[in-house]
Amino acid sequence: MFQDQSPLGRTIYGLAKLMALAGGIVLVGLVVMVVVSVTGRALLWAGLRPIRGDYELVEAGIGFAVFAFLPWAHLERGHAIVTIVTDRFGPLVNRWILVITDIMMLAAAGFIAWRLYDGMLDKFRYNETTLLLRMPLGWTYAAGLVGAVVFFAVALYVLGRSVSNALAGRSELQSSGADL
Repeated sequence: MFQDQSPLGRTIYGLAKLMALAGGIVLVGLVVMVVVSVTGRALLWAGLRPIRGDYELVEAGIGFAVFAFLPWAHLERGHAIVTIVTDRFGPLVNRWILVITDIMMLAAAGFIAWRLYDGMLDKFRYNETTLLLRMPLGWTYAAGLVGAVVFFAVALYVLGRSVSNALAGRSELQSSGADL
């Protein structure tokens, strides 16, 4: 059930990939917007203007992008891991260390999603908006919450994968993240 070739694994991979692609598209859009806005500031003398509220849009977009990339990074084990001590342990111990760290990541993902949800409700309840664009802040939190909920689902899947691998005596493939 918790193997990457299973229907659940393919679904989780597809969802994480979709989120990462959405985050990438948003980042590319933000880069284009910043270039246009800076060009508008530089060419005020020529009648051009910066994009109004560009800082607010960058803030909202980056927030979404960060949460959109978290599921893929965790699924692919793209986070940096420090292996100074654990390299000395055997594969059995390292498999269970991975289970423990995945439990901690699941707890962190759950906490982040819970606090984003609570913050989103607060922002909607008090009708908070950005200064220039009057964009409701609740929608910014809602966009980040989508990524956080997918991150939680991915963390749950990764924990299941780690536990099933540890119980079966299988080691995961080497991570693509940075080993320190």
